[in-house]
Amino acid sequence: MTGKVNVGLIGYGTVGKGTAEVLINNRLTILENTGVNVSLKMVADLAIDKSNLDELLSEVEVVTNNASDVINDPEIDIVVELIGGYTHAKDFIIEALNNKKHVVSANKALFAMHGTEIFQAADFNGVNVLFEGAVAGGIPILRVLKEDLAANNIKEIFGIINGTANYILTRMEKEGKEFKDVLHVAQDKGYAEADPTFDIEGIDTAHKIALLASIGFNTLIPFEKIYVEGITNIKQIDIEFAKKLDCKIKLLAIAKKHEDDIEVRVHPTMVPDIELMAQVDGVFNAVEIIGDMVDKTMHYGRGAGGKPTGSAVVGDVISIAKDIASGCTKRTPILGFTREYTYYYPIKDIKDIQSAFYLRFSVVDEPGTMATIAGILAKYGISISEAMQTDERDPGEAVNMVFMTHKTVGRMLHAALEEIDNSDVIRDQTVAIRVKELV
Repeated sequence: MTGKVNVGLIGYGTVGKGTAEVLINNRLTILENTGVNVSLKMVADLAIDKSNLDELLSEVEVVTNNASDVINDPEIDIVVELIGGYTHAKDFIIEALNNKKHVVSANKALFAMHGTEIFQAADFNGVNVLFEGAVAGGIPILRVLKEDLAANNIKEIFGIINGTANYILTRMEKEGKEFKDVLHVAQDKGYAEADPTFDIEGIDTAHKIALLASIGFNTLIPFEKIYVEGITNIKQIDIEFAKKLDCKIKLLAIAKKHEDDIEVRVHPTMVPDIELMAQVDGVFNAVEIIGDMVDKTMHYGRGAGGKPTGSAVVGDVISIAKDIASGCTKRTPILGFTREYTYYYPIKDIKDIQSAFYLRFSVVDEPGTMATIAGILAKYGISISEAMQTDERDPGEAVNMVFMTHKTVGRMLHAALEEIDNSDVIRDQTVAIRVKELV
């Protein structure tokens, strides 16, 4: 398979440069390893100064400021979209597909929100669209779900899939600092954007678990149905209590398939230290997949960055190039399943999901306070597995009291906390964090 496959790249930011570096510097490696001759023929980006090209771009045949040059070039076989966002990226992808060109992208937000339209356009035009780089950076996880685990009924997916949030929580744990202080450090180091909302509020993670769950569960996950809670309310005191409980707090993406419905949610989670997921620190990502035949698999690596994500993008390019060289349109359906792109399973409401909880109460340090709280919890059928509190204070001062509960339905806990927070013994709103059960 030595026929040349031409690639056009739209977007020359961090991931675009990483992708170009992989395609150009490892071109011979790709040829030797796969037998396909992949050539980066054209790069388009509005910010490129064509009079002063960097070393990589000087090796590219055509450099342009106009994305249409890539999309309309009859010699381009694969268009790689790496500009991000919704509007222009979607227009470029749809236009490329309508021009009968295969597309590779790392645009998780676009595929989570508008994937159906893109997938249908690809099918209508008989071309492929792949997006391995959209989830977990350099970790090959989407292809694992679509191909390597295709013999399994996927039961559960857990993921730490946002490096910014994981970096912040790790630094809070290691350095004893509060959220805002660590966020500023993350921004200074380039691990967090100037506007970090998507990362710290869990939105980026939700985009990614929407794609993972759609592929894993053979359905389409409506993004708006995903419960999303970020890490902005995590306090250092919760990190310290987690240590005492032999846990770490992680922003976890969770998807579970039941007989009649599925769970898809993102929220801070107490993860027991004995779980491998608890050991995933800093900007690293990890995805745990549980299948009926394979049981549990763990996939770990760099979840972002130019070259790791570029490696994933080029992996998709190679997959399509192999299909082109062998005369095959696409060996694997875009989402790994053959059903129409429709929504099948109801998404379980977060309040109907059972789990154990970590509860931190800011209470009046007076006799009978613990009994009052425990009594209200018992009224709603919530039992306590463990209790502790901070050092004693003078009578009348607030103290932090922590309960770990046994599994209970979220709806019952919500009702109990509403009553507790309206009682005279509470000084501040109760903090509730779900606990990951051991699997």
